[in-house]
This record gives sequence, C-alpha cells and structure tokens, in this order.
Amino acid sequence: MSKVEDRQVLIVGGGPAGAATAIRLARRGRDVLLVERAESWQWRACGVFTSPATVAELRRLGVAEPDLDRVARRLSAMRVETPRGTRFRLTYGDDGSLASAAVGLDRSALDPHLLDLARIAGADVRTGTTVRDVRDGRATLTDGGVVRARVFVGADGLRSTVAGDAGVVRRPPLGDRPALTFHVAEPEPHRLAPRDGRMVVFDGGYVGLAPVPGGRVNVGIVLAAAAWRERLRSNGAAATTAAVLALIPAADDDPVPWTAPKLCDTIEGASPVATRVAARSGRDWLLVGDAAGFLDPFTGEGLHRALRSAELAADAIDRHLHGDPSALAAYDRALTRRTRAKDAVSLLVQAFLGAPSAFEYAARRLASRSEVRETMGRVIGDLVPASTAFDPRFLVALLRP
Repeated sequence: MSKVEDRQVLIVGGGPAGAATAIRLARRGRDVLLVERAESWQWRACGVFTSPATVAELRRLGVAEPDLDRVARRLSAMRVETPRGTRFRLTYGDDGSLASAAVGLDRSALDPHLLDLARIAGADVRTGTTVRDVRDGRATLTDGGVVRARVFVGADGLRSTVAGDAGVVRRPPLGDRPALTFHVAEPEPHRLAPRDGRMVVFDGGYVGLAPVPGGRVNVGIVLAAAAWRERLRSNGAAATTAAVLALIPAADDDPVPWTAPKLCDTIEGASPVATRVAARSGRDWLLVGDAAGFLDPFTGEGLHRALRSAELAADAIDRHLHGDPSALAAYDRALTRRTRAKDAVSLLVQAFLGAPSAFEYAARRLASRSEVRETMGRVIGDLVPASTAFDPRFLVALLRP
C-alpha cells in the first residue's frame, strides 16, 4: 500500500521561487510540504547575476544583512561589449552600497539558506524526493508515496513536471537556444576591488561573466545561432566552451586568463534556455519562477521574477485556501500583467542581437548618451516599469542619429 499524505500545499522544487513561496505561506500558518529532488545542493545551470531589485526582494523575504554579505558580491556595473569593440556600462543607479548595486550571487550558499528560512518558518522541507507526476489532486513520488494537496505549486524550473502534467508547456518564442554555465577561479581575489560584470556579445551568441563570492567568476554562455548549436552537437561542451572563451577580449579590470581559465566545476547545460506556458494556474495548481515562463538570460530577469512570482503566488494561495474561488486565476492574470512588458523588452533586445549592425548602432548610442543608458539599465534591472522602454521619447532619444 502506498503511503498517502494530506497537505494544504505541495511545492515541487526547492530553488529560490519554491523556497520563497514556502517561506511566505508557512509564515501565514499554512501547512506546506516542499520537495526537492536533490539530497543536497548541486551545481546546475542557473542564473547568478541580478540587479538591486532582487537584493531588495531578498531583504523583504527576511534575508539578514550578514547573510546577504555572504551570498552576494557587489558589482560596480554590468558592462556590455560588442564584437566591434563598443562598450557601455549599466550601473543601475549604484551609489556604492550593496543595496543599490548589481550583484553576483553564490547560489550554493543562497539556495540552501532560503530552504533553511523555509524550515524555520515552519515548512516541511524534504530533499532527495522527486515527484513523478501530478494528476487529479494527487502527486505521486518516485518512492511510491502519494501526496494529496489542495494546491500544487510548480517551482521545478524549465522542464516543470507540474506544467507538463497540466498540459500547458509551449515552444519558446526564441527556439531551442542552449546555454552552458560553470565557474572559473579568479586569480588573487582578495586583492580585487568591486569590479564590473561583463556581457560579451559575439557573432551568434553572448557570454555573461559575473564575479561571485568565493574567488570565482560565473560564466553563462548562450548559443543563439544554428552554427554554434551544430558545433555544440558535433564537438561537445568542452570544445565549444573553449572556442567561446577565446573570443573574450582581455580587459584591464578582469584578471581571468580567458584563453586558459581554471574551471571550478563541471560545465552544465540547459536546452532550451527558455520556457513558455499557455497558463500559469489552473483549478488546483500554479507555476512560479522559471516554470511560469523564462525568456532571456541577457536581460537577467530570472531571479527577480522568481521572487516576485513567489510573493504573488503566496497571496493567491492564501486567498484560495480561505475560500476565494477566483484567487488562482487572478494570480495568472496578475503575473501576466507584470511580465508582459519586460518580455516585450527582452524580445526587442533579442531582435537587435539577431541583427549585428542594428545592435552595434544601438550600443554606440547607449555608450554616448548617459541619460538613455541609465534609463535602459533601470528597465533591464526591474527598477522602473518595463513599459518605459516603449515610451516614444525614450525610443527617439535612443535611435535618433
């Protein structure tokens, strides 16, 4: 006989979105079970660079200042570099403090800390447990157990079991672009002041370089062109990675020898590096974080969106459990409203990236027009409404000769 548990809420996935949802619900006194497939934290393809808006969300979630100092490394800016040598810096209004800085996050420290906060709040966090399927108000675990719940939360990433079983997964609008991520060692990190992260664009893709705590730099490669994807299939991840790293120009403020860096962990991949869903909630389920839709690593919206969707989801689930039959559907509409404009900005950025001459044109204007550049940084960093990027005055200021 299978063991059957009854819970108010089952959260599938223990990343930032799932943990944040569990924290908020448990603090409201809800009966929450969170299951995470890994027994302990494991390196996997995930985002680490984020804007000051995410740091603010972590504070609101209850992450204390000493823990922020431990998991986040302040970056003075994100510097975008084109194949033709144009550079511009997105500072996000940084005044020199962690509160206003972009950061590189140590996910190996952040993710377990958020799960610890969920436990402290009263959630039942169960690691090393995998959900096989979610159907008809029941989740079947790979160990044979069954969990009945009033609400199921899919916080299980780009290939969400909850989204798949709900039948809402659709083809991403940017196709099957793969991503490769890993860390490299940073020479003599104790001697380095806060420095820029780098987003290096090359023909057919881009690579993000984000210094993180522990004397490491996170590398995230996205291969947009078909030729690079074929190269990955034919030559493998290691050879493709070496070819991309060789395209990174030397920089005075970057001590990493990119032609021969020291890798700190295995190269992890994700393909596609985006997801799209037809709905973000149903009768007894909803999706948060990447499971609810993720489009573009270039604009770095993943972590901020994970935490904001968790807050909206916790409010909706609490109302649903109080008897509001429209709460879960309202979550879907609210999240769609909040993400629609940013997704449009991401698609616009990708359109420029797909036309090198147009991207170079825009990059040169951003490099020479500080007010326009500052506005774009605030849009990308989720510090102002994304619709600002479609204001005719902004577009004229960006695109005029």
